[in-house]
Amino acid sequence: MNTPSSTSVANLHALADFAERVRANVEQVIIGKTAAIDLLLIALMCGGHALIEDVPGVGKTMLARALALSLGLRFQRVQCTPDLLPNDLTGVSVYRPQNGQFVFQPGPLFSHVVLVDEINRATPRTQSALLEAMGEGQVSVDGVTHRLPEPFLVLATQNPIEFEGTFPLPEAQLDRFLLQIQLGYPSPADELQMLTTLAGDHPITQVTAVVDGSQIPALQRIVYTVRVAPSLREYLVRLAQQLRSHPDLALAMSPRATLALFRTGQARAALAGRDYVLPDDYKALAEPVLKHRLLVRPAAAIRGRTSADVLAEVLASVELPLE
Repeated sequence: MNTPSSTSVANLHALADFAERVRANVEQVIIGKTAAIDLLLIALMCGGHALIEDVPGVGKTMLARALALSLGLRFQRVQCTPDLLPNDLTGVSVYRPQNGQFVFQPGPLFSHVVLVDEINRATPRTQSALLEAMGEGQVSVDGVTHRLPEPFLVLATQNPIEFEGTFPLPEAQLDRFLLQIQLGYPSPADELQMLTTLAGDHPITQVTAVVDGSQIPALQRIVYTVRVAPSLREYLVRLAQQLRSHPDLALAMSPRATLALFRTGQARAALAGRDYVLPDDYKALAEPVLKHRLLVRPAAAIRGRTSADVLAEVLASVELPLE
């Protein structure tokens, strides 16, 4: 059995310490949501993006702001409305009469952390402007391709219960989100603590950077070194095959989803300071990674079946390895 080198152990400890400092800082603002914060850190370490979906007022926007401030990275917030245009996100070429040339003026996507608030209020044309940015880390304007900064993290929010004047995200765009995160209502104890914490100035005004966000690309490479046993790789493939053959699903687990679950397991292990993935890592991550990618057939939906129901059924039927 291979043993980790002292260098790899030190790297994993550095990554875990980085995550702990960010987590503790964000928890000054978002109380009792450690699991959601960890999912955002996993998305960050995987170079992926997160869709935060929940009812109004539970702290979706504040969570994104607190994360960006803790990382000390450039942050932009975009409020989506039906009249938002693609170049409002990507940028536009502006004519400069003094030199007789068009100069590209970058849009808010040229930031490290971009909060796209109420993404389903933007039109499909504007939503599609995010596809290239999220998938390839670049945008194309007037035939010219511009690289986006690294790290690059899109945090999109949407309200799952209000549909008037909204444009549901197509499956192709949902598949671009590494994770779907739900915050939920706080427990009575957490809500009581919130009232105490917010008795004066909002704690977001006191949040400052606690880490060097420029380290993130190097930390992301550490995630790749985390070991995944052959039996766990086979488990991921069996899970994908079971979902693809399920009669209640019109759209199941894509190869991109298989890779997403594989990589997030590595990131979760690394955040815990481990150089190996446990079966429990995939058990904990299956729902946030897969649920939003599954599309239930209309006939099954009429019977009350949801993607969460199908996923839970398949997870229970595919045996996890004991290693």
